[in-house]
Amino acid sequence: MNIVQLLLTRARQYPHAPAITFSGATTTFEALADTVTRMAGALQAQLGLRPGDRVALWMENRPEFLESLFACWVAGVCVVPVNAKLHGREVAHIIQNSGAKVVLTTAYLEGALRDQMGADEAAVTVIVADHQEYRSLALGEPIVCHDAAPTDPAWIFYTSGTTGFPKGAILSHRNLIFMSLAYYADIEQVAPGQTMVHAAPLSHGSGQYLLPHLFAGGHQVILPKFDVRQVLEAFTQYEGVSIFAVPTMITRLVQCVEQMPDWKGDVRTIIYGGAPMYFVDLVKAMEVFGTGFYQLYGQGESPMTITGLTRREHALAREAGDAVHLASCGVARTGVEVRVVDPETGHELGPGQLGEIVARSDCVMAGYWNNPAATASALRDGWLWTGDIGVMDEQGYLALRDRSKDMIISGGTNIYPREIEEVLLIHDAVSECAVVGRPHGDLGEEPVAFIVCHEGKDVSATELDELCLQHIARFKRPRDYRYIESLPKSNYGKILKSQLRTLLKGEAS
Repeated sequence: MNIVQLLLTRARQYPHAPAITFSGATTTFEALADTVTRMAGALQAQLGLRPGDRVALWMENRPEFLESLFACWVAGVCVVPVNAKLHGREVAHIIQNSGAKVVLTTAYLEGALRDQMGADEAAVTVIVADHQEYRSLALGEPIVCHDAAPTDPAWIFYTSGTTGFPKGAILSHRNLIFMSLAYYADIEQVAPGQTMVHAAPLSHGSGQYLLPHLFAGGHQVILPKFDVRQVLEAFTQYEGVSIFAVPTMITRLVQCVEQMPDWKGDVRTIIYGGAPMYFVDLVKAMEVFGTGFYQLYGQGESPMTITGLTRREHALAREAGDAVHLASCGVARTGVEVRVVDPETGHELGPGQLGEIVARSDCVMAGYWNNPAATASALRDGWLWTGDIGVMDEQGYLALRDRSKDMIISGGTNIYPREIEEVLLIHDAVSECAVVGRPHGDLGEEPVAFIVCHEGKDVSATELDELCLQHIARFKRPRDYRYIESLPKSNYGKILKSQLRTLLKGEAS
């Protein structure tokens, strides 16, 4: 049940087929399999790793991410992929919390990591992909793939933290295999040599959907980051391209193509998720790239797999001008049960009734790493309580209405307000604060901070910006600071963020 066996099987079947292309250099399946089995041997023999240990991967998009990922699985090691955009302080917490013994990173990120690790650095081995120490791992003696149990942890996916600290969703080999099978059942069948382009972070959705595509013999073209021109060039260079993208990426691609009247590309499937996409923007995207769109709704706790809106449904809804279904999240994925329930009682609600979305499948995580309280809250009687509020119609189409956790989705990335608020409250001039999302035409939402200062004190937006950049990733910092005398509150003293969001929506309109 070790998921990496799927890669090794394809390497025997198609040894000379292209597996990975990066910066013009292509690695075959045979070469990739040789590298990862040798690296796995070195992880055990040179670094002393044993099955069940954790290794953190903090890298930008590059082939070494995949080499490290698969080598860990061959050795029976659980990976902890970390978003390359995170602040070093956040990464240090994830390493400490997961108990990672080794961190595989890059020269660009190494300095920020070591600056934040402090006393913990002595307990963790840091290996840099750009250095000889990493390259020597590929010279180790190859080993036989570890025979993992279906429930063994394979990937710990750290979500953004509503309390300031991220939680690690434990994804087993079974979870990832189920995710891959659901990809084939619902999204597309992949032929050997078919291309998938990766411009979104491999540590998240793009990397997770790389798995089913590669394991079917697909060719993975990795871009170092999202660059509109590079993505469009890949669409023209390769045939029948698939890509995972957040809505912000899609709208920017459309805007660029509109300025290129002679552009022609071959796009097979655009899989999108992570944030809502407006009906008008989606229709325009289908006019540019065709109707090969698939929308998914999922969470790190049920990777990429809760509901989906198929390519056929996109085409039919566009033809009929059906904004309701085109704006929905589709229906339950193959092998997945989805309900909308009363948040208090857990009783299933009828069509059209607003409630919390819960899901059950073999894709749902085992729990949160070393966090039994959060696990008990999220997993109840086999169901994942998503924290998202939605409504389901009589045909089973799910529509998201709100996020009970006040999460902001900016450019497809989750931002939790409390994480920012706790940083802002560090400043001795700040008495109270509240962070909410403001509508943004390109990103979907952007964070705005409402600040109440102590009497007789003040603080500039520049100072608060600098404070945020010292503690959290740049993309999480507020884009605007509003200074007010008091925050709106209920009779029980709860901050009424809904009033703040209404104010910002009114300004935007």
